[in-house]
Amino acid sequence: MLLVVGRVGRAHGVLGEATIEIRTDMPDERFFVGHQLLTDPAIHGPLTIESVRYHNGILLLKFKQFADRTEIEKVRNTLLLVDVNLQDEQISEDDYHVQQLVNLKVLRISGEEIGIVSDVLNLPGQDLLVVLKGTQEVLIPFTREFVPEIDLKLGVIKVNPPEGLLDIKQLEDPTIE
Repeated sequence: MLLVVGRVGRAHGVLGEATIEIRTDMPDERFFVGHQLLTDPAIHGPLTIESVRYHNGILLLKFKQFADRTEIEKVRNTLLLVDVNLQDEQISEDDYHVQQLVNLKVLRISGEEIGIVSDVLNLPGQDLLVVLKGTQEVLIPFTREFVPEIDLKLGVIKVNPPEGLLDIKQLEDPTIE
């Protein structure tokens, strides 16, 4: 499975380094000298890491394919991907990759269907499930309290949202207050 592990940001300095928006919990295992990363769009890659360093808490990567600032700017906003076998990943039973959760059906504990996961927002305070019900988007805190059950084999997430968060009448008709 292809996992997004980062996004190329702006150029840093004149030697072709780029800031990297990290999108992985394991940056040391994903970003190291000699590692080759796939890209989205694919036309920009694969990219081979030549150097890795942090500057003021920001990850800076230099790729062998780019010699200077002008060249690395051409791939700004490119997603960095790794191909992993999820069975080999050393993650706990409560850890999930975003790609495993996207498109899962979301149900209340009672069995009532709410919608489909379209994304997971990784925010500083906590992660949020982005759930689509028709054209409406609902954000559900991704905590054990509100998301007590995930069954990847069945493709279902069961949620126990706080009162009022998923007022179905409001979801169906956003003009209702």
